[in-house]
Amino acid sequence: MAIASALAAALCIALGAVLRQRVAAIVPDDEMGRFGVIGVLIRRPVWWAGTLVGIGGYVFQAKALGKGSLLLVQPLLVLSLLFALPLGAKFSGRTIRASEWVWAIVLTSAVAILVVVGDPRPGHPHAEARHWAIITGIGLPLVALCLIGAKAWPGARRALLLGVAAGALFGVAAVLTKGVVAHGGDGMVPLLTSMETYALIVVGLAATLLQQNAYQAGALQASLPATTVAEPVVATALGFLVLGEYLHTDKDLAMLLVGALIAMVAAAVALAQSTGESETDVGLDRVR
Repeated sequence: MAIASALAAALCIALGAVLRQRVAAIVPDDEMGRFGVIGVLIRRPVWWAGTLVGIGGYVFQAKALGKGSLLLVQPLLVLSLLFALPLGAKFSGRTIRASEWVWAIVLTSAVAILVVVGDPRPGHPHAEARHWAIITGIGLPLVALCLIGAKAWPGARRALLLGVAAGALFGVAAVLTKGVVAHGGDGMVPLLTSMETYALIVVGLAATLLQQNAYQAGALQASLPATTVAEPVVATALGFLVLGEYLHTDKDLAMLLVGALIAMVAAAVALAQSTGESETDVGLDRVR
């Protein structure tokens, strides 16, 4: 059930991302109002369609996290890049390159190895208060540094830093989601009185805002790989270090898993760059 929900989430995330990227990437600076890029995007029907599909993806992700570990779900969500490949090609009217098919096979194989050979096992659904204090103490300054750098540097470096910040916050949101889903299973009172619920709302909104600004900053081939890699890296690291999740496998296979992880990251970056390059070339007339 967790695997099926995660794959459904990946498909929805892919479609939603393709639609939102196509709109956000071509918003010119002279259209910015007092509400910034969001003020422009909310007037675009395509952006709303992508947002609603993305919300559906998040619902599937939450369902998957309610049944499985972050170490299982997050690598499967990286397959959204695999689904985005034909979707992006369809919308932009381009042909998928042979190198992209190779990276797609590498990504699929790497994720399969991590899931099947790694055999991820769940830990605790909630992080302790002291863990959240450490995460906040380390994470907030790092995100702040990304924002300061994004303010100082334009173009690709700005998009890269905003993408890293957004991906990191989405990773934290995944950990919070697991806790919120667990509270939801205990009833409405625990759900509404948990600080994790309200922290998830704040972190999720902040991540979404940063993501849209990263898309608009230009150079999607810089922002998209950053977001795509930062989210699973942060989420799985926190799942391992904070929630006590682990891989149930032989030590002899450790190097295979490390190799699969490296291959997954490399393939994710390559496919995200391809998606970013193709989406950057899309004209305004194709999204109206």
